[in-house]
Amino acid sequence: MDQKLFSKVLTRYAIAGRSYHTNRLKKATLYAKISPLGDPSISVEPELDGWVQEGKKVRVAELQRIIRDLRKRKRFTQALEVSEWMKKSGVCIFSPTEHAVQLDLIGRVRGYLSAENYFNQLKEQDQTSNTYGALLNCYVRQRQVEKSLSHLQKMKEMGFATSQLTYNDIMCLYTNVGQHDKVPEVLAEMKEKNVSPDNFSYRICINSYGVRHDLEGMENVLKEMESQPHIVMDWNTYAVVANFFIKAGLTDKAVNALRKSEERLKSKDRIGHNHLISLYATLGNREKVLKLWNLDKTATTRFINRDYITMLESLVRLGGLEEAEEVLKEWESSGNCYDFRVPNTVIVGYIDKGMCDRAETLLQDLMEKEKATTPNSWGAVAVQYLDRGETENALECMKAALSLNMDKGWKPNPRVITALLSWLGDKGIIEEVEAFVGALRSVIPVNREMYHALIKVHIRGGKEVNELLDQMKSDKIDEDEETKKILATWEETTEGKSID
Repeated sequence: MDQKLFSKVLTRYAIAGRSYHTNRLKKATLYAKISPLGDPSISVEPELDGWVQEGKKVRVAELQRIIRDLRKRKRFTQALEVSEWMKKSGVCIFSPTEHAVQLDLIGRVRGYLSAENYFNQLKEQDQTSNTYGALLNCYVRQRQVEKSLSHLQKMKEMGFATSQLTYNDIMCLYTNVGQHDKVPEVLAEMKEKNVSPDNFSYRICINSYGVRHDLEGMENVLKEMESQPHIVMDWNTYAVVANFFIKAGLTDKAVNALRKSEERLKSKDRIGHNHLISLYATLGNREKVLKLWNLDKTATTRFINRDYITMLESLVRLGGLEEAEEVLKEWESSGNCYDFRVPNTVIVGYIDKGMCDRAETLLQDLMEKEKATTPNSWGAVAVQYLDRGETENALECMKAALSLNMDKGWKPNPRVITALLSWLGDKGIIEEVEAFVGALRSVIPVNREMYHALIKVHIRGGKEVNELLDQMKSDKIDEDEETKKILATWEETTEGKSID
């Protein structure tokens, strides 16, 4: 598991105690009106006001359910809107719990300073362990070490630092700022304060040892965790341990940890299955990858796109491109919404294997079906073609890349552009070169190489180049030795014509 990804997982688990699962409501409700508004820029306040204007009842429990569901789906701006509307409309008199939820949302949407200001304006009776904990989480999430530790000290003085979540937050903080050596100290303090570590406490400590390559320390914490009567061992902890064993090249220990993880994995836990499939693929165990995937098919009614991406990445890593193609066909017929990341996983596999013709075919097929592709993928295929000496194919792929609505910040490979401009100057036709340079100018600044290609193709076509030279000057591009060499051929051609 990638360390950055693991840090995100840690943070998600740390705040899990402040979220809950919401079942879908079957009848027409306020939730049913707000839930489809997935665009974060869409305000939900008109829906709330409209609901009241229609004379319909607003139930506090339903509003709380909506807020929690929006939080779960990371629609924090809309969740904050609902919370603030609740308070403003007087539908609900806020308890410390509601204040804690709103404080957390303010921190996510507007930053910790706004959350801090909200906290400071609370009445004394509302500054409880809930609101103190919510503010601590805001500091931790934005990696404010000094503020987090200072706030923790206040919580200790007021007797609020008594929960596992508080100490887990601090361990997350140290993990996210790379101070892994301090994590075991927090675990030790928990035990001194008679706060029983939970699964997450032990797992984040295990991770801190693994990151520092202290596998003996990692195993000692695992043994301690296994010996605790209040702990029910989970698949995730063993998966974390397996990941560090894999990185250390300790295959037998990794396989043993994965076996224990698999034993504790519920059949319908898609996140867990995806982790194990990925880890087995890293070990090169194709048999286990395919076995887990087939087991998933019997236990799951439908795979989501993330499941397909994990499986395709694993098969590509194992070199199983034929199996990956079959899984891709399954995805195409699944009815899932289109997500370019799914076929792009196979495209990347083709490119890595030097199979740029198959990568191009798949990209062309997607475009013919009016499915979105990215200039980056076309550009990667162009690089492969150029390396194989197939310049014309590289040019066609780069044209396709430039024809798309550009990804923000995308820039074509300079080496490819240099080679293609040189080739076009020598062999292209005027219209083709002008079109290519025009498309290039929309993504990169005009440069001398573009003008050289244009000048060369005009000379070969017997056209005047004075206008191009004037444009070159207006773009503040000076002539260099290469420019002079190109112009020398034009002068020779012109002289030859005048003699005739």
